[in-house]
Amino acid sequence: MRWLKKRLNLKRISLLVMVLGGVLGYALYFANSPMPLLQTPLQFSLKPGSSLKSAALQMRQAGAIADEASFVRLGRLLGKTRQIKFGNYQLDKPVSRLELLDMISSGKSSQSQITFVEGLTFREMRAVMDAHPDLKHDSSSLTEQALLQRIGATEAAAEGLFFPDTYNFSGGSSDLRVLQRAYQLMQQNLAQAWAQRDSDLPLASPYEALILASIVEKETGREADRTLIAAVFINRLRLGMRLQTDPTVIYGLGARFDGNLRKRDLIADTPYNTYARSGLPPTPIAQPGLKSLWAVTHPAKSRALYFVARGDGSSEFSDSLTAHNKAVRKYQLKQ
Repeated sequence: MRWLKKRLNLKRISLLVMVLGGVLGYALYFANSPMPLLQTPLQFSLKPGSSLKSAALQMRQAGAIADEASFVRLGRLLGKTRQIKFGNYQLDKPVSRLELLDMISSGKSSQSQITFVEGLTFREMRAVMDAHPDLKHDSSSLTEQALLQRIGATEAAAEGLFFPDTYNFSGGSSDLRVLQRAYQLMQQNLAQAWAQRDSDLPLASPYEALILASIVEKETGREADRTLIAAVFINRLRLGMRLQTDPTVIYGLGARFDGNLRKRDLIADTPYNTYARSGLPPTPIAQPGLKSLWAVTHPAKSRALYFVARGDGSSEFSDSLTAHNKAVRKYQLKQ
C-alpha cells in the first residue's frame, strides 16, 4: 500500500507542476502579447504624481489598454508601483503589457523626451525643438503658416496653440509630429476648460480664453495669485477698462525689447499695447498651461481691478485706484 500511496503523491505533484507550468506559460504569453490599438499612432498622457492604478485608468480611457486591473496586477508583481513617469506618450505600433509597463516606469532607451514649459513663446518652442538631437527637424525650414497647415491647425497664428508638457517620442521622429500632439492636447484641454467655464465671463470664444490665459501665465509669479490675477483682467473686461499689462507690450516689441520697458513703449499704439488699446490683443502672447486655462474660465470671486508686484513673487490686489497707488508707493517706490 505504501508504494501505491507514493505513486499517487507523485502523480499529484506531476499534475500540480503541469498546472503551474500552464498558468506560468499563459501568464508569460499574456504579458508579452501585443495589445491591439484603437488607432496608430495612439497618444496618451500621464499626469504628474500618477500612481500605477491611476496611470492604468488614464491609459484605459485613452484606449492604450482594455483591462486596467490585469495591468495593475502585473505592475505590482514586478515592483513597478512607485516608478511611474508622467508625460505625454505615443504608441506607433501595438506593444505588450510588459513593454508598456517598461515604457511608463523606467523610460525606454528607445524613447526620447522633450519638455515645453509654461510661458514659452512659439519662437522659444521652435528653438527648443531645433536644439533637440533626437528629433528630425522637418519644421525648421517651414514658415509659420506652412507649419500650421502641415499639422492640421486652422488658426492664422501659431502663438499659444501648443500645450506645455513633456512629450515622449521614438528617436528620429519628426518634430511636426510632436507639434501636432502638442496642438491636439491644447485643443482638448482648452475645449474642456471652456465647456466647464463660469457662465458670466466676458469672453466670446475659446480662443479669447486662450489669449487671456497666456497673459495670466506671464503675469503670475505665485501660484496662489493665479485666479486673482485672472479675476482682475476679467473685471476690467467687464467694465471696458484697458488691461494695461506689460507682457503684451513686451511681446509686441519682439526682438526690439532689451529688458527695459520705457515710457515710449507704453504709449506707442501697436496691436499688442494694452495700455493704448482696449480689449484683448489679437493673439496669445505665450503658451499657457492648464492652470492658467482654468484660472480664466474659473476666476476668483473678487472685485479687484489692480495688482502690483510686492517683490517676493506675490502681488498686492486693490479694488480702487487710490488703494493701488498706495500699494505702488509701498512696494515699487519704497515710500
